[in-house]
Amino acid sequence: VTLTNDCQKWSPEVERQRPKVMTEGGLELRVPTPEEECCLGPACWMWDFLRRSGAAGFFLPLSGGADSSSVAAIVAVMCTLVTKASREDPDGDVAKECRRVCRKDDPWVPSSPQEMANCILHTTFMGTENSSEVTLSRAKRLGEAVGSYHQSIKIDLVVEAILKVFQITTGRVPKFSSRGGTTAEDLALQNIQARIRMVMAYLFAQLLPWVRGRSGFLLVLGSANVDEGLRGYMTKYDCSSADINPIGGISKQDLKRMLIHISSEYPGFGVLAEIANAPPTAELRPIDSAAATAEAGHSQTDEEDMGMTYEELGYFGRLRKISRCGPVSMFNKLLIMWSHLPSSEVAAKVKRFFYYYSVNRHKMTTITPSYHAEAYSPDDNRFDLRQFLYNTRWTRQFAVIDEMVARNVEVEDTAVLDKDKND
Repeated sequence: VTLTNDCQKWSPEVERQRPKVMTEGGLELRVPTPEEECCLGPACWMWDFLRRSGAAGFFLPLSGGADSSSVAAIVAVMCTLVTKASREDPDGDVAKECRRVCRKDDPWVPSSPQEMANCILHTTFMGTENSSEVTLSRAKRLGEAVGSYHQSIKIDLVVEAILKVFQITTGRVPKFSSRGGTTAEDLALQNIQARIRMVMAYLFAQLLPWVRGRSGFLLVLGSANVDEGLRGYMTKYDCSSADINPIGGISKQDLKRMLIHISSEYPGFGVLAEIANAPPTAELRPIDSAAATAEAGHSQTDEEDMGMTYEELGYFGRLRKISRCGPVSMFNKLLIMWSHLPSSEVAAKVKRFFYYYSVNRHKMTTITPSYHAEAYSPDDNRFDLRQFLYNTRWTRQFAVIDEMVARNVEVEDTAVLDKDKND
């Protein structure tokens, strides 16, 4: 269920008006709210995956942002459901599976969701010199609320070692664009931080059970949302590469609503509302203290980097996948949906989206298996079988859009002249 689809809007009044459906045994069947579906569906899916895989738990790189925090929150909900079922029936199947996964002996059952989370969820904040104290604090507080086995580490030494090898080999030292480097240098320096986090995640996933004196391995959890996949706003083989991704089919807007829902419905998770309201940031460039905001804690924001908002990405995704729109048909539809914008601005947004959509499409061929919750999932392996190599200039389609914009500009100018005459 998507919260941003007009046909699926929910409100308490709508819920009250739903007819009650009762089973023969007197159990009321209730339709969950979209926010509940976003957390309960993936939570059940993750428990099923965990118990079937034979793993000893999960490992999650926890950045303190909305995406990885959403994954941590979903695991917390999973632990709440499993703990409740285990305590209600200590001899039941759920309790037996809980003991097996947590490596505990009969008749143990978790006393709280936090106790179970401490057994199975391992979170690590992998900071660099570009990370802010704000996200470090949020990750730590969320780890405490969930009950995870949490650590905060710095990966600067690994980054420096890799760059030193590059310098010895080539004799060149790349720089960030803010320090005089080119765009290629800037992107490379951002990507190496992201990719090191993936390597560190798998190292910790293999060895943390051993460190804690336990057996088994951990499943690495990914945390890239559906909108970032659609736009390609991720580094190939970074923390979007994992064993499973519970939010890969959920949009950013829906995730934020889910975080606010969990913060109000589950005691002790007030930090999630703070995370939901913070501007998303990758924290891969040096902090510009003059441009950094108190809410973000950093000067680099996702929407500025992408050149479009997450709300706009929701429109693009539904039109591209569900309505099967190419550049021209999407432009035509958005002219009506975004009638408050000049046609030239709508055209620029459509062109920008299709450029990045096509140039990054190759990333979808290696995307982590995700919980399917959105009808415009870009997962190339199962849900979106379009080609992944495009002419990124979209020559014919963009030329048609330019012609249509020219005609619309004439109409818009005529309308302004007529209005001036009437005034």
